[in-house]
Amino acid sequence: MIGISPGLILSIVVLLFLLVTLAQGVRQVPQGYKWVVQRLGKYHTSLTPGLNFIIPYIDTVAYRVTTKDIVLDIPSQEVITKDNAVLVTNAVAYINIVNPEKAVYGVENYEIAIQTLVQTSLRSIIGEMSLDDALSSRDHIKAKLKAAISDDIADWGITLKTVEIQDINPSPTMQQAMEEQAAAERARRATVTRADGEKQAAILQAEGELEASKREAEAQVILAEASKRSITLVTEAIGEKEMPVVYLLGERYINSLQQLSNSENAKFLVFPADVPNALRGLMGNAKPGAS
Repeated sequence: MIGISPGLILSIVVLLFLLVTLAQGVRQVPQGYKWVVQRLGKYHTSLTPGLNFIIPYIDTVAYRVTTKDIVLDIPSQEVITKDNAVLVTNAVAYINIVNPEKAVYGVENYEIAIQTLVQTSLRSIIGEMSLDDALSSRDHIKAKLKAAISDDIADWGITLKTVEIQDINPSPTMQQAMEEQAAAERARRATVTRADGEKQAAILQAEGELEASKREAEAQVILAEASKRSITLVTEAIGEKEMPVVYLLGERYINSLQQLSNSENAKFLVFPADVPNALRGLMGNAKPGAS
């Protein structure tokens, strides 16, 4: 058996060492990432996408950081408004890491830090607003929230693209109270509407009765004027003559007696013996001694 010489073994070992060393010194960074390189435990540089070379065994890739936009989901939390209403709200933040070295060395965990910062700022902003304003002012809350945290996270080499309020709703107990309040308000409005309708109906009825009374009074006046006019004309026509008056009164008298005789309550009807004298008595001209 032919043995392997020690020189060949050493050559193979040296070759393998060189290959491993070369592999350690060449780094290919994919698009959308930056790699943070430390030299002997201290930050040295950040590798950009493409082919990069480092010193083997001295330089090491400590962090691989994405440069793509990151979506951070902000957990739901209960927030108390200025008028002591409880709201449940959550948000979503879109960030981009522009300086990887600041992001990895400036804060222990930038994702948790940003989530906590957004939650704290959101509680502070909504705490200065009333319930109605908080429910109807998402854009205002968004603008104030973005302004509040942009400067803080810029120190970590991170840019806040935007932040959106996903949900901002009353708590379950608050929703129940609001529903009861809305139901009470609807009942109150219905009562007011019904009362207004009855009031308007009463006013219209009173106005109708008043108008009817006025018309009836006007009719009575007209009838009185007509009676006055007719009496005046009759008086002027007959003058001192008695018989026409007696005739007219007799005719009215007979008609009245006929109507009385047709009444259901009439049992007996007595006619005077001397109708002319009776009529003269009605006129106040009865002769003395007339029977």
